[in-house]
Parts: sequence; C-alpha cells; structure tokens
Amino acid sequence: MAKFGRKGKGGMPAISTSSLPDIVFMLLFFFMVTTVMRETTLKVKNVVPYASEIKKLEKKSLVSYVYVGEPKKAFQHIHGTEAKIQLNDAFAKISDIADWIISERLERDEKEVPFMTTSLKVDSKTKMGIVTDIKQALRKASALKINYSTKKEVPVE
Repeated sequence: MAKFGRKGKGGMPAISTSSLPDIVFMLLFFFMVTTVMRETTLKVKNVVPYASEIKKLEKKSLVSYVYVGEPKKAFQHIHGTEAKIQLNDAFAKISDIADWIISERLERDEKEVPFMTTSLKVDSKTKMGIVTDIKQALRKASALKINYSTKKEVPVE
C-alpha cells in the first residue's frame, strides 16, 4: 500500500485579483467625471473683493472673463507691477477688448449672443481707473451685460 503525503504545509491562499481591473476603471471614471479643467492660466494676481449681496450666474457657458490685476512674479520683469488686463491666456490693452468681444460672439450660437455676459474679475487692490476704461471699451463694443466677480462676505459674529 502506498501512503499519500501532503505536498505542502497549507499556508495562506493567494489573494484574488480578479476584481482589481473593475476597481481601477471605477476610480478612473470617477476622476474623469469630477475633474474640472481650467480654461485659462492666470497671469495676474486675482484676489476678488468681498460683497454682502451676491447672485450666482445661471449659464456660465455664456460668460466671458476679463481678468485685471498686477502681473504675477514671473511676468513682472516684462510687464512691470502696474495692473494689467488679461483676456483668455494673453495680456491685452484696452484697444484689444472690442476685437476680443467680437471673437467671443463669433464662437457662440446666434441665439445665445444676446444672453452673453462679460464678467470682470478685478483684483481688490486694483485702481478703478482701469476698470472705468474697460467698461467704456465694453460699452463701445455693445457688450452691455457686465458682472463683477466677488466672494461672499462671511458675517462677523
């Protein structure tokens, strides 16, 4: 008669990795859905002021942003420390605003153009002179819906 021997001393069974691809794809899908891509790289300092009475914009897809503020450190050796205007990803002058508004309108559907809003994201330390010049240029370009971006003021108790 033959004896049957044990081949090994048992031990821990191997961990099943069959559900690992499902978990990886679930995480990948989650991060793809929740990640927001920044449309514009800010080249100016932009700390918007606080306000007590604010209202959210309904359709953010119809909003064009004008950033105003002191250039960031990387751009100060070229542009100085005075407040500058940024339209999309480039510095601009007051005279460039009308052409920019026209290009923004051409990107939209004809039905959406009357609902377009120009939002001014102005640094809280910026002087009002440049803001007034921007508003005049927007008025000449018939961009009459203007919004000022702010943060909600936290009530002090």
